[in-house]
Amino acid sequence: MASTTDTAPATCKVMLSKHVANGLLAEVLEGVRTLEKPPHLVGFLANNDPAALMYAQWTEKTCQENGFRYSLREISRDDLEEAILAANTDPDVDGIIIYYPIFNNRQDQYLQQIVDVSKDVEGLSHRYIFNMYQNIRFLDPETRRQKCILPCTPLAIIKILEYLNIYNTILPYGNRLFGHTICVVNRSEVVGRPLAALLANDGACVYSVDVNGIEKFTRGEGIQKKRHEVHDLEGQTLKDVAPLCDVVISGVPGNSYKFDTSLLREGAVCVNFSSEKNFGPEVKGKASIFVPSIGKVTIVVLLRNLLRLIQNRRLDDVKPAQATERPGTLEAAS
Repeated sequence: MASTTDTAPATCKVMLSKHVANGLLAEVLEGVRTLEKPPHLVGFLANNDPAALMYAQWTEKTCQENGFRYSLREISRDDLEEAILAANTDPDVDGIIIYYPIFNNRQDQYLQQIVDVSKDVEGLSHRYIFNMYQNIRFLDPETRRQKCILPCTPLAIIKILEYLNIYNTILPYGNRLFGHTICVVNRSEVVGRPLAALLANDGACVYSVDVNGIEKFTRGEGIQKKRHEVHDLEGQTLKDVAPLCDVVISGVPGNSYKFDTSLLREGAVCVNFSSEKNFGPEVKGKASIFVPSIGKVTIVVLLRNLLRLIQNRRLDDVKPAQATERPGTLEAAS
């Protein structure tokens, strides 16, 4: 049987996320070799969500294959708060991940806030989220030794865009998306909104789309502002903004949604981060590059974040995450 890439028109390259994941993983393993003991990641599962269990199992498999320790702790949601607080102070635990949703309300936000910032492998605690939106890239801006952790799925998408050379390494660090117009279909607080902010903070003009309308994330004309601003575009719809965009990123949950391919610019780059297929096969007739899924990259980014946490805690000059700071990447020094 012919592969997807064989049947796609010659004008479209279907790029599988494993190629990005393998490159990042090699860099992560380079960092692991500088450690005295395997990093220990603890996952808390307090729901019956099959997708959460699958993510936990993928994480465990990837950890075991690459010299990380992983402990899955299945627990009732009423005991979760106490378990998180105990893991915060346990010297044997290097990083904590919680599989949401738990209560599916503001209580989940509270649980995100109580994970210690030094063990928050998902970058969801208040300090990391605040710094991300303010475009502050270090926990210690003066000494610039401790780099902020970014949420795994948005960072995975950025790593894919870097791999595709959407980031222009000729431009100064922090401005490398200047000139790009990007559409993000999803404005969830966990993925869509942080992603739009990160892309805009790197210089892109971003149209953030959800059922409530369109918001524009930008650092102003000529990217003169230090952090992004958000403008509500009243009355505008996806039909108004999608044709302007050279990159379209979609992550609408549920199998009923399909992005209207007729709205795509010729040669646009399309990335799907939903567990469902947001783009139909006809996307290959319009896009120049199509990335159908990102899951493998997300898990490697999780391990990469864990290395970053260990690096941030160390006082010596051995930096286990340094291998991932290649020139031109989001985290590389300016």
